[in-house]
Amino acid sequence: MSMDARRLAYLRALGIDVWRRRAPAGGLAAVPDAQGAAVPAVALARGPASEPAAGVSREPTAVSPVEPPRESATAPSGASAGAPDLRATASVATPSRPAVPDERPAGSTAPASAGPVAAHAGPSDHPPAGRLPDPAHPAARLDWAGLEEAVRRCTACPLHATRTNPVFGVGNRQADWMIIGEAPGGDEDRQGEPFVGRAGQLLTSMLRAIGLAREQVFIANILKSRPPHNRDPRPEEVQACLPYLFRQIELVNPRIILCVGRIAAQTLLETNLPIGKLRGRLHRLATGRPMIVTYHPAYLLRSPIEKRKAWQDLLLALQTLEEADQAGAQP
Repeated sequence: MSMDARRLAYLRALGIDVWRRRAPAGGLAAVPDAQGAAVPAVALARGPASEPAAGVSREPTAVSPVEPPRESATAPSGASAGAPDLRATASVATPSRPAVPDERPAGSTAPASAGPVAAHAGPSDHPPAGRLPDPAHPAARLDWAGLEEAVRRCTACPLHATRTNPVFGVGNRQADWMIIGEAPGGDEDRQGEPFVGRAGQLLTSMLRAIGLAREQVFIANILKSRPPHNRDPRPEEVQACLPYLFRQIELVNPRIILCVGRIAAQTLLETNLPIGKLRGRLHRLATGRPMIVTYHPAYLLRSPIEKRKAWQDLLLALQTLEEADQAGAQP
């Protein structure tokens, strides 16, 4: 899929309408969309019936080309469907070289810098972080069948008594991409599969926009059991579940990890930095494995203005793999 097609697919995945002219005008060149149809390099979001956010015009206007854009603590699973569809714009022009992304914390409501992703400096922007898997833990020696059974039987924390189903993980067990979230929500607890609610549907659409089917990646969470009322995971719960996740990472052996959400990122990197300071750059776990951090899809449902930053993060992950392929090395 070309970069132009990826951007248009991403816009559609996020519910942003593409404005199509009957004939190119005003110097805007038509480009092919994901289905091969010609569209101009302008996209507009359809605003909600309610009042827009402060400073956002109600009148659709073409702007200079820009880049488009569980169950987390800042946005629990089942985030409100009534979140305003704030106007966003995106171009379909391929950038020549990435620019530095916006670094504001996650709580910022100002529009993100919509430029392309930043090129990572060398192998990583940061030294390896987090902890190494404990080779003495029983999970460290299990195969897939044994690991899944161990998760099903686990009573290491009180969550086993309140869950409906353990949520082990799903997808391609030899995937290049591994997606790691925080914890199951209500839908996930009922179905026993991660990311199946509204946030999961958005995640699937985001992956599709960069040419990945859900079945091509492996998806897991820090916790394998749902915390009651979607509260934040407690330290003892995280400690009980991490060995299972570490073993999953070793078994999948992904080329890159996409970590979605504040708590998942802070847990794996062992940091208290806000997600706005963690996203937009390449990290490495203590094992040397590359990881990109981005916002949780549930948060994006509540804060659609941040979808542009999520798009930048996806492009950075793609860029990391493409540069490794060109060098004939692992990322």
